[in-house]
Amino acid sequence: MPLARRVRRPGARVTLPRVRTLRALPTLLRVGFAEAVAYRAEFLVWLLSTNMPLVMLALWSAAARDGPVGRYTGAQFTAYFLVALVVRLLTGAWVIWELNFEIRQGTLAFRMLRPVHPLVAYATENLAAVPLRLVLSSPVVVVLLLSSGAPLLSRDPVAWAAFPAALAGAWAITFLAMSLVGALAFYVESAGSVFEIWMGLFGVFSGYLVPLDLFPPWLATLARFLPFRYMLAFPVEMVTGLLPRARALEELAIQWLFVGLLFLLASAAWRRGVRRFSSVGG
Repeated sequence: MPLARRVRRPGARVTLPRVRTLRALPTLLRVGFAEAVAYRAEFLVWLLSTNMPLVMLALWSAAARDGPVGRYTGAQFTAYFLVALVVRLLTGAWVIWELNFEIRQGTLAFRMLRPVHPLVAYATENLAAVPLRLVLSSPVVVVLLLSSGAPLLSRDPVAWAAFPAALAGAWAITFLAMSLVGALAFYVESAGSVFEIWMGLFGVFSGYLVPLDLFPPWLATLARFLPFRYMLAFPVEMVTGLLPRARALEELAIQWLFVGLLFLLASAAWRRGVRRFSSVGG
């Protein structure tokens, strides 16, 4: 017996998937923000754990007390690491842990029944916490900048105009890389160990612990061919005036090339993984 066809009556409205997603975004953002507020204690612990730039600021400022280290004075280290703290807080994501858990527990099946793509839902939940991060972190950074006497930020209006795009690119690389690694949970017991390797490379090659200018030339060159630089060091150097305008715009284009590449890889890994997830029954 042939399968029944879905018949659309004349005049009935058809809602395209993209239109449904756009309509759902405000609700998803509100839900994500409410969750961040509801779990504010856990959220505050996460903020306090992201304090490595302050530790490195103290270490490098002490090293520069007797003279500049490379091209960095103590005041320049202050500007660099405080901006690094802001960039890290605004571009962080946690989709790897949710994705890994829901795949292993099978609860991802419930997300797949919804009309919104699961990765879009994860993205909005992560983005919804950004305003709260900014509110909680900006007073501390403002006080530290004013008390340190280090107004060494860029005065180039083009750099400041491009800075939001650089932040968005850094967040997108973080989120897409987490999604790509998280999709490995379709195949292995836990993708968390793979992500720990990624985070180790991030700590070395992103400028999070050491400004990349202080690396040996060959290592600094290698870092420019990896995505980690564009997750942190690039936006920090842009807004602290360490990059000329032409080079900053060139690296902005490179950053978004990495975004496009990771998007393709994460999409392919997701499609293949979901087919396997469905075949074994979720």
